[in-house]
Amino acid sequence: MGVSVDGDDPVEIVSYDPAWPAAAVAATEEVVAALAPWVLDVEHIGSTAVPGLAAKPVIDLMVGVRSLDDSPAIIVAVEGLGYEYGPEFEIEVPSRRYFRRYVDDVRTHQIHLVERTDTAWWDRHVAFRDWLRIHDDDRDAYADLKRRLAVEHRHDRAAYTDAKSDFIHAIEARATPL
Repeated sequence: MGVSVDGDDPVEIVSYDPAWPAAAVAATEEVVAALAPWVLDVEHIGSTAVPGLAAKPVIDLMVGVRSLDDSPAIIVAVEGLGYEYGPEFEIEVPSRRYFRRYVDDVRTHQIHLVERTDTAWWDRHVAFRDWLRIHDDDRDAYADLKRRLAVEHRHDRAAYTDAKSDFIHAIEARATPL
């Protein structure tokens, strides 16, 4: 289990790794098996889900469940897979349960658990990923931005994430159907 607090992980951007899709498939299969009574859908999201995009080397899964009312049992099941639950992140996003997995104190995976009926959250994340998969210019611009911001905010993940917001919102506005 990880010993670092979320903000202590340095922001590191690496070149795209063609092994990421297989890692996401393996993680998805593991999650689906463990959460079978609750899971409705799983998507590999985030930068590791975009071929050719530089990224933090962390597999992001968005897991859709029927209801967050089932969270106590789901949390136990996800923790059984070696993820740690981050309830402190619910202050910022109460409609999401967040988990992270570490291997040798290095974050390797994240799970964003949401109600599948929250279509705005779901559709926005999938649309952003899908847009970058087919718009190479935007993908490359995002990679450049992330590399620059990773240098500027290496030890401040919140500032790194905030600094990407305008770019992400601009893409979401073009990518997300009304």
